[in-house]
Amino acid sequence: MLGASAKFLAIALLAGSLAACVTDGGDQSSNQGGMVYTDDRGVADQPFPKDYREQVLAFLRTYLNNPVGVRDAAMAEPVQRTVGGRLRYVSCLRYNAREIDGSYGGVVQRAAVYVDARLDRMIEKAGEICAGVAYAPFPELEKLTR
Repeated sequence: MLGASAKFLAIALLAGSLAACVTDGGDQSSNQGGMVYTDDRGVADQPFPKDYREQVLAFLRTYLNNPVGVRDAAMAEPVQRTVGGRLRYVSCLRYNAREIDGSYGGVVQRAAVYVDARLDRMIEKAGEICAGVAYAPFPELEKLTR
């Protein structure tokens, strides 16, 4: 049977071990906002994300409160940009999605960042990253279902 101090020490060690496993992306997000989904090894020579449209659609199907009836969807082909001090492929998108109450909140701009050709994170404040990209219609997003 463990004493009170031994139990406390065991719990503290367990909590410390678990805390070491959790990350918010560190410098990878570089105050850009967004959630990190892959292990970014910092490799500069990144492959082009060939199925970037499908990856974004799969993500938005779960990300959007209501993925049905998206309007004004447009997406730019991935281009290389520096994000968090690292060269990454980024595809920018704009869309007007329905809110929970069914109304439209207005067009938003997002940047999808890829690491090793996989969607790594979605940056919500994408103004500077998406400056000067050429948008094309993204009808697949407007046809999205639950």
